[in-house]
Amino acid sequence: TVICYVVLVAVLSEAVQLPLAFYQGVILERRYELSTQTTARWWLDRLKAGGVVLVVAVAGALVVCSLLRWNPEHWWLAASLCFVCLLVLPAFYTLTPLRRPTLGTRLVRLAERAGAGVLGVFEWHIGDSTRRANAALVGIGRTRRILLSDTLLAEHSDDEIEVVLAHELAHYVHHDSWKAIALEAILIVLGLYLADRALGAAVGHFGLTGRDDVAGLPLLVLVGGAVSLALLPLANALSRAHERRADRYALEMTGNAQAFASAMRRLARQNLAEERPSRLVEILSCSHPSVAARLEAARAWESRRA
Repeated sequence: TVICYVVLVAVLSEAVQLPLAFYQGVILERRYELSTQTTARWWLDRLKAGGVVLVVAVAGALVVCSLLRWNPEHWWLAASLCFVCLLVLPAFYTLTPLRRPTLGTRLVRLAERAGAGVLGVFEWHIGDSTRRANAALVGIGRTRRILLSDTLLAEHSDDEIEVVLAHELAHYVHHDSWKAIALEAILIVLGLYLADRALGAAVGHFGLTGRDDVAGLPLLVLVGGAVSLALLPLANALSRAHERRADRYALEMTGNAQAFASAMRRLARQNLAEERPSRLVEILSCSHPSVAARLEAARAWESRRA
């Protein structure tokens, strides 16, 4: 019953979202020359992602319903633990070793200066889907790797790539990834707790016969989503603070404000970032400071250094 119910709700949800997703992922991306995907490739990726989401949704629903029957009063604590574990699952990428040894050696040395030993530098192949550029430091311990997107390597100088990586290394140095996971964990616990309160209040109404009634699953999702949406401005504010600190770290590590500024401008053009979004847009939806603010901070840093 749970599986059939979740599949039905997921199919209806996808049917509602699909036109907007196609407009955003295909029509708009092509209009602004960000996408390099064929329409067939987009549909294939959408089907694959939908399959993964469906499996996770069914598994999550089965876990929640089982916990509700096992312990109706404290199920949300056990469910929170299960869902928090999903936050640290590994991601998978299409990678090849970087074929620019001079740049690779330079970046490995930069990582060593930051105290982040790495397995190596790898090219991250995303150019067959998008023109957006990115870099990342992924993995833990001996599995840690530097990832540079092929789009970044094609458009940016070595100095600019070094500054971008220094920014990513700052997140490692300041444990920002773990802080982000901790924040997500708090949101999950709070969301499930409030969902449990709402579910308890709804029993006897809307045809719900008990907390473990499968018909209550949409209410749990709705309340959990509402909590995340309400706290999104706070999460974005914390993220912007981390990003500003990472920018300062990158400037201190490289001492190259000019490369930082040119990298920010190039990334903004490549990713079509809005240079000066309104304050309201920044509060509600921006996890990074505006491009203009980052450039102004770099100029201020360079002035103080001079």
